[in-house]
Amino acid sequence: MTRGIVTLLGLAVAWAVLLLAPADARAQGWSAGTAGRPLATCIRRAAPDEDPRRVARNLAAFDCVTPHKQFGSGDFWVISEPVGERARSRRPLNARMLSLWQDRVTLHVIYADGRVATMSDDAVGLTKRIQLGAIVEYPIPRHTAPVDRLLWKIEGSSNLYAVVRNLRIATDAQSNRANLFMAALYAAFAGLCIALLTYNLALWTTLRYRFQLAYAAMVAALMAYAFTSSGALAWLVPDIPNTLRLRLNYLLLTTTAASAIWFARSFFEEHVFGPRLRLLIRVSIGALLAAGCGFALFAPYAPLIAHTLYNWVFVSMLVPITAIVLSAWCNRSNFLWLFGLAWAAPIVAGCLRVLAGLGVLPWSFWLDNSTLMSMAAEALLSSIAITYRIRLLSQERDAAVAAETVARRLADLDPLTGLLNRRAFLGQAIGRSGTQTLLILDLDRFKQVNDTIGHDGGDEVLRTVARTLRGLVPASAMIARIGGEEFAVLSTPAEPVDPDRILARLRATRMPFDLRVTASIGSADGPLENERDWKALYRAADRALFDAKAAGRDRAKLSAVAA
Repeated sequence: MTRGIVTLLGLAVAWAVLLLAPADARAQGWSAGTAGRPLATCIRRAAPDEDPRRVARNLAAFDCVTPHKQFGSGDFWVISEPVGERARSRRPLNARMLSLWQDRVTLHVIYADGRVATMSDDAVGLTKRIQLGAIVEYPIPRHTAPVDRLLWKIEGSSNLYAVVRNLRIATDAQSNRANLFMAALYAAFAGLCIALLTYNLALWTTLRYRFQLAYAAMVAALMAYAFTSSGALAWLVPDIPNTLRLRLNYLLLTTTAASAIWFARSFFEEHVFGPRLRLLIRVSIGALLAAGCGFALFAPYAPLIAHTLYNWVFVSMLVPITAIVLSAWCNRSNFLWLFGLAWAAPIVAGCLRVLAGLGVLPWSFWLDNSTLMSMAAEALLSSIAITYRIRLLSQERDAAVAAETVARRLADLDPLTGLLNRRAFLGQAIGRSGTQTLLILDLDRFKQVNDTIGHDGGDEVLRTVARTLRGLVPASAMIARIGGEEFAVLSTPAEPVDPDRILARLRATRMPFDLRVTASIGSADGPLENERDWKALYRAADRALFDAKAAGRDRAKLSAVAA
């Protein structure tokens, strides 16, 4: 069980190192996700009816040191550092920034010759400018003079993370490469999710394991979350307000987390979960869903409060996850190492993202998108875990079926002779179509046999008689021990059993202590389609057996079935 804890801790450290690596180190391989040259910004609060030219000239009023988040919500001016680049027909420029909670955004492009170009958008207009990766992009109008600075007026900023975040100046080529990179990333993720969802739903329709349905719900929620967070929803529904897209994004993230905890609950063996842990899981899932719905409903009125509560609910999710891991370890779960392998990435990514949201860690583009990447890894690894779990369940099922088959077979057999017992014989005999021949064989004076050689010797005689019958009757015939020393043979006229041949073989068979053992046989022919036919056929054969006993034993008699 310790390998599960070791796996979880090892992968946690690996993901933490990866996500918290210096930005320049990550940018060497991932620059497509954050295209263009970054621009430093300064901020000040906005007053009504201010002229952007005067605001831009009064640089001393801007704060370039204090983090944006400390200004709280409201209306702001944000000015960039000097740009010093010119938009050309062969090299168009774009201003790119991360999509945030903003009611209206106005961009003033200030050129070196004093000209100002203005673009303004409300929440719906912002949606139309969103690129993949939830990046808002403004094309910079071409002009003979280079761009001096970019001046933003942000109205209704919640300032949950910043007023303007990840501001960059990028060429069209860089923007297109970024979109292409993000499209490939999201397409690969969507293809993976669709394949996993289809495969597991198909398996669920056949196997009906609860954890498969929970896994499918988690993958579906993750796809919906990716659809909103990637900006694809803005492309599909360009008239949706960007603030509504963000609210849906938060709601779907909590739904994904809740379904992931439900999957963990159904993935482990039932003995892992005691009453208190089951209650904790139900409360945690309810809290997640309530936090998502609360943010979606109340964020327009109190975004900072809603966001803070939302983050703390996510932090509290470490409690049920830790409790599940510890309980699985203490109860020696067979699947703990699989859980550790699959869940190390999303647990670490979720914690780091929440810490960044609370301002404990610095923001980065890839940390902000780590939930998607880590959950993609979790979905893939969990599919492997599900495959392993189904394999173990299949082995358990096959073993149970084999054990049941053996038990049923033992229940149908006489333990002494290995022949069918009376119950199994009647169950298989009654209902046969066509005329049947029933032979009842009873050993003569068997009590004397037991008195002479003892009950162990008598048991060996019964086993010898059973072997003799097996060697004589055809494969289609049924043989059973239906009483103490009474045997039954059922055959059809097409493959008859000669009773005289059986008697002759018994006389010639060597018995224990060279004891001479004979038998009497009564036989009858008739239908055997129901229990009434069986009673009539058995009475006739038993009557013939009585006649054989009365005539001196060691012989066979045939009797007709009474109409």
